[in-house]
Amino acid sequence: MKPDRVKMQASMERLLEGFEPDFVFEPPPPLPEAEFAERLRRIRRQAAVEELDAIVLHCDQIGWYHTSNSYLRYVCDWMREGMLIVPTDADKGLQLLSFFSDSVLLPPAGEPLLVEDIWQVGPWGREALDRPGSPIVKAAEGCAGILRRFGLGRGRIGLVGDKTSRDYFAALGKLLPDCAFADANAIVDNLQRRRSRAEQARLRAAAQLIDIGLQAAYHVTRPGVADREIYAAFTFAQLARGGETGDGYQIGVNRYGTHCGKPYGHVVRPGDLINIYVSNVTYQGYFAQSARMIAVGDLTREQEAVLEMTTDAVRRAERLIRPGVAMSDLHAAAFTAYTERGYLKDDRTRTMPFNWAAQDDGTPRRIPSADVEDIDWQAQGRRLSHVYPPLKGPHNPNLGHAVGMPKMPVFNVSSHNCDRAEEGMVFVLHAQWLDPLKAGSNIGDCYLVTDDGYERLTCHTALDVHRVAV
Repeated sequence: MKPDRVKMQASMERLLEGFEPDFVFEPPPPLPEAEFAERLRRIRRQAAVEELDAIVLHCDQIGWYHTSNSYLRYVCDWMREGMLIVPTDADKGLQLLSFFSDSVLLPPAGEPLLVEDIWQVGPWGREALDRPGSPIVKAAEGCAGILRRFGLGRGRIGLVGDKTSRDYFAALGKLLPDCAFADANAIVDNLQRRRSRAEQARLRAAAQLIDIGLQAAYHVTRPGVADREIYAAFTFAQLARGGETGDGYQIGVNRYGTHCGKPYGHVVRPGDLINIYVSNVTYQGYFAQSARMIAVGDLTREQEAVLEMTTDAVRRAERLIRPGVAMSDLHAAAFTAYTERGYLKDDRTRTMPFNWAAQDDGTPRRIPSADVEDIDWQAQGRRLSHVYPPLKGPHNPNLGHAVGMPKMPVFNVSSHNCDRAEEGMVFVLHAQWLDPLKAGSNIGDCYLVTDDGYERLTCHTALDVHRVAV
């Protein structure tokens, strides 16, 4: 390796030298078993109300060691794929079928709670294992066998899952032709609306990990540092304190503030605008979200105007947060910052222009072709030949959405959501505006609705643009 390359790599490791967050992170302990017991009580009660004899919950393994939803983690704290059988009668124990992917994940963390028996289905397949068979069919056969042993071969069974569950549930239906099956997702989904005190502690911890990661990112950001190094600083700081994953967020660096993606080697220069869009930092199964902008040196007047507008938008909505306020009123308050400045005509979600919209007639929109200068991408032998995003506006035509457990249903803060805020709700409000090759901003905070107002969970970094002097 060349000496200058060795020197550069050594400097990467020293970027976080001397860094300490400006507050002490005190991680809450794991959720107590009593919390899961109360969830199980409520699920069984609702199953009885709906005349169900049992509920089968499913999640699959996707990507690199992630689950397709959080249903099993919510009910019994299981972090792998599985089919969980919850008999409505409390004298029958929970049964968990798992280990039917080839994922090498063993507890702890994630030892299941309240489960009587765990059944290893095993991975199946000719090419990898020389064992003919389908893990989907084998899991369904195991599930059907347990339901029959419980005397439920002719029962009414509720099903809870996602689109990855369809083949499992279809196989189960063929094996139990005398059973009646019903969609029971709402039984668990309705429990996600308001968070208990214990859940709030985990969401607060996740938000604090975001702020620690951001403070670490601020610590290393300067001209000459690459986007990868900023991303790595954020990742190290939050993972080292208990964050569960390092791939739930995006960073974008260019001179317009319009980029949002994964790091690719962009070197920070004076005049750059950096977006750190923290879509997901998870602590003990619960994630928070926020977004921050970093200005490196002087910006254009138009860029400053967009940054000021989006910051103002979040604060206008924030002032209204309290139990009883309609989500549509939060949305409307924020977008007055846009309409008063002439950026939008109104706040209506359905008709609002946004970055990723199709054509007005519903047909696909062509991404404009153009040679866009990107020195660092070109140095790698590639070129940027299209303009992203193709349409100016916010990322999405709404102000925010609920946060909680990954891959679970969420409500949106939008013009057509007239539901009212309730104590224990947790959501992110993020105001965005991207004008291709001109100016961009994505700024937001995470909030908990309290009995008399709100708590800003991402309170250890300012909403305002972080400025790096050059």
